[in-house]
Amino acid sequence: MSLTEKPAETPERLAFYQKIDTQGFTPLWAVLSDIITPEPKSACVPNLWKFNLAKQWLLEAGGLITAKEAERRVLILENPGLRGQSKITTSLYAGLQLVMPGEVAPAHRHSQSALRFIMDGAGAHTSVNGERTLMQFGDFVITPPQAWHDHGNQTIEPMIWLDGLDIPIVSFFDASFAEGLGADEQAITRETGDSLARYGANMLPVDFEQTRLASPIFNYPYARSREALYQMQRQQEWDPCHGLKMRYINPVDGGFAMPTIAPFLQLLPEGFKTAPYRSTDATVFVVTEGTGRSMIDGQVFEWGPKDIFVAPSWKWITHEANGEAVLFSYSDRVAQQKLGLWREQRGLA
Repeated sequence: MSLTEKPAETPERLAFYQKIDTQGFTPLWAVLSDIITPEPKSACVPNLWKFNLAKQWLLEAGGLITAKEAERRVLILENPGLRGQSKITTSLYAGLQLVMPGEVAPAHRHSQSALRFIMDGAGAHTSVNGERTLMQFGDFVITPPQAWHDHGNQTIEPMIWLDGLDIPIVSFFDASFAEGLGADEQAITRETGDSLARYGANMLPVDFEQTRLASPIFNYPYARSREALYQMQRQQEWDPCHGLKMRYINPVDGGFAMPTIAPFLQLLPEGFKTAPYRSTDATVFVVTEGTGRSMIDGQVFEWGPKDIFVAPSWKWITHEANGEAVLFSYSDRVAQQKLGLWREQRGLA
């Protein structure tokens, strides 16, 4: 016998299973090959969501329900293999949120970690624990666990961003808590840009003590991140599987910026095709710039600006850019690494 095989069933064994089932027992040998698998096994499948269609439907939703009534006006990106579960991967959530001009998404907080990746519009704001930041295209914004946060749009254009949360992880541990502030907006107690100045200049306050696992910076502006990629691009040091890929970090300890979600930004030069790659962290990709295609588990997905696609755990993936392209992505790699579970494999170019 092996882990991939099940023992043959006999009438006596089946009768025994039925008898013990009434008291909450199950024979391990009957299910071992299903629960300890030779390779990752998931209902998560590759998929791509076109942003233009999503924006059309979001704006339609904007005429049906207000941000305040909905609490958060969001269209969830449900993986086709995980329908009805509010999951884009087995462990992560994704949704596109719309805040219309003059609206406020009310202040609340919860156990879940959240990221925002700004997709469309410019100049709306989010406030986190007393500090407000204006959001521009491509900005990566963090809401740490149990941090008060609200969103507002004082511009004349709709604002859309991607929400990425660890909702399935928190639910798995039965550790979800949430509460509303009782007011649309929290009090602003810090100047805009305070956290970036205080923690984002390779400096820390002299008596700083780490009290949170998430980065104390909560807005990583795209202009700065893109400039870093541009400068590094000039070195022409391309990773065969990733092009030029960087991770957003917590400046306090150099680890990932979030405790359960690992965010990345990568650049693919014109005409670049990556070598095959797979890893145990199912990954959500957002096309920030450019056009191209990705082959995931044998399926080809053509993508353009602002499209979103997902690669399941342990499925081979390659990317090919037409012109220069930039991809934002996030996964549960940081959680897997902390648990000693993460694994990768590189194929031949």
